[in-house]
Amino acid sequence: MGIASDIIIIVLAALAAGIIAQRLKQPLILGYIVAGILIGPHDLGFIIKVHDIELLAEIGVALLLFALGLEFSLKKLQPVRRIALIGTPIQILLTMAFGFLIGKGLGWEPVPSLWFGSLISLSSTMVLLKTLMSRGWMGTLPSRVMIGMLIVQDLAVVPMMIILPQLSNPEMGLPVLGWAALKAVFFLFMIVVAGNRVLPWIMARVARWNSRELFLLAITAIGLGIGYATYLFGLSFAFGAFVAGMVLSESDYSYQALSDIIPLRDLFGLLFFASVGMLLDPRFLVDNISTIALLVALVALGKGLIFFILTFLFGYENLVPLAVGLGLFQIGEFSFVLGRIGLQTNSISPEVYSLVLTTAIITMMMTPFLFRLVVPLYALGRKWFKSEPLQLINFPGVEMDNHVVIAGGGRVGQLVAGVLRRMELPFMIIENDSHRVDQIRQAGFPLIYGDAAQSVVLEASGIHRAALLLVTTPAAVVARRVVEQGRDIRPGLHITVRVEGVEMMKELYECGAQEVIQPEFEAGLEMTRQALLHLEIPASEILKLTDHIRSELYAPLYRDRYDFKTLSDLHKASDQLELTWVKLEQGNFGAGQSIRDLGIRNLTGASVVGIMRKGILYPNPEPEFIFNDEDMVAVIGRSQECTAFETLVGGGGRNHHEPTAEGEKSTFVQ
Repeated sequence: MGIASDIIIIVLAALAAGIIAQRLKQPLILGYIVAGILIGPHDLGFIIKVHDIELLAEIGVALLLFALGLEFSLKKLQPVRRIALIGTPIQILLTMAFGFLIGKGLGWEPVPSLWFGSLISLSSTMVLLKTLMSRGWMGTLPSRVMIGMLIVQDLAVVPMMIILPQLSNPEMGLPVLGWAALKAVFFLFMIVVAGNRVLPWIMARVARWNSRELFLLAITAIGLGIGYATYLFGLSFAFGAFVAGMVLSESDYSYQALSDIIPLRDLFGLLFFASVGMLLDPRFLVDNISTIALLVALVALGKGLIFFILTFLFGYENLVPLAVGLGLFQIGEFSFVLGRIGLQTNSISPEVYSLVLTTAIITMMMTPFLFRLVVPLYALGRKWFKSEPLQLINFPGVEMDNHVVIAGGGRVGQLVAGVLRRMELPFMIIENDSHRVDQIRQAGFPLIYGDAAQSVVLEASGIHRAALLLVTTPAAVVARRVVEQGRDIRPGLHITVRVEGVEMMKELYECGAQEVIQPEFEAGLEMTRQALLHLEIPASEILKLTDHIRSELYAPLYRDRYDFKTLSDLHKASDQLELTWVKLEQGNFGAGQSIRDLGIRNLTGASVVGIMRKGILYPNPEPEFIFNDEDMVAVIGRSQECTAFETLVGGGGRNHHEPTAEGEKSTFVQ
């Protein structure tokens, strides 16, 4: 079967290795690389034509950069633009210099040493995102800093692809390098100018035919076609694919194009990472174990230290520099892309490439384990070094008592603060994100600038006298630390915490939180309720269903608490009570008669709780209140009692969606 059998072997091996990597909570790309190592020519002896797989892998590289171009957006860099746009280039240059010194120390020539520095300057987006999600750090300030820097690093791959290969011909000098840069700028200008006019027009025509297959074919042809055009122009194939993605990212079809291209990108990416693994010789690892161990230690320490110092110099404090250093010290997947180009152009030797490849894989595997040390190391450092002075903003000037402490001044924290201020209830926000601090300052909310996970900050907020601690930060690791500190300072304090993942709810409850709220779950329940109301499902059934689903999630946490049992019993009792609106049509039996005359309570068991007449609501009417035609009557009772009232007065039927005094709401007592 030739290359077809090779692809089948690679896919099967990658599936098995990917499953193992997933179970071990490692990025899938590590599984793909290990699969390539095992089935490569150096190990199990499968007869696989590595050269043919490498040719297919080039398509994977192009699609990888095409998707990167589609995802590129300056808006993502806006909150951390200073450190991303200025700090990242500095980091790349410093790391390149550091790698150059390592290469010279190992006795390499200047060009391979510079290539080595360039390869280790890039970090892994895939590994970091997987680590952040597994640790519950997504949405935090450190995660935004790291993702912003990674975006700029990924963009830096493109000029590296153009410039570094030219260094292999030093006798050609600057003219060749300048000519390559000039061609790149000219091609980029032509594609952007022409592409912004032509590509959206093409995609609009294709989209009108409503063919998913044709749309996928069109975007694939655009990405690979423009990439091939750049190759014919004397530039990198992958560079052209990136430019095509960047042009399409500004169109109305970018999100659909990205969603469609991702499966194709991942499939060809599998071939790329597997081909990377095929080039690694396990015997090489054994024979050079001391050199590889030295490189791993130097890269992890040196690169981590560069990130730590730069982040601190750009004004980020607390645990942000430590998180960035321990999160971005590894060598990234785009280093494989760049290294393959260096290998193909004979800029680096197979030995250097194997050293980089092995070091990259080991540092990737180290990342999840070292990142777990961020919080413990930060806590240890706080004990050794004096805490920074607290900054009080909009402080009322008097000691608060029986107030609410809000740990986290994001959207949720500011919303809660706005409601508390409207109710004239005292509160204090704790936040250490400078951008959010500016928003809170402008809103006039009382604020302590500091890390809520530190006891000195919580004590400054008056937590000893507080009535409630609300932890609104979405990061599970930070929320847990705040809960633990709050419980240590004041064991009897009532704590309510927000958590993104259901799996973290029990852990935070066991740490001492009284209520653990899962926003995505609550939003899903509300959307379900609205959908069922629209489908005219009886609201009593909706209430029973949502209460049952909610109890399934929360009951395992709170089943031993008396107040939860009481609340559950009240909900069960309210399930049997229905609030129903009945319209009295023209000529109905009840018109002209009073509530007492009709004997509604005795005959039906239902109670009249409100009457809407010509837009005016009469709540809790007296027994002498006389019904008129076109009245909307609200009765409460069990379902059969409400039905009996409707039969008695001969109304126009129940209406669960008529407006109440509070607007469009569910018409059932909860």
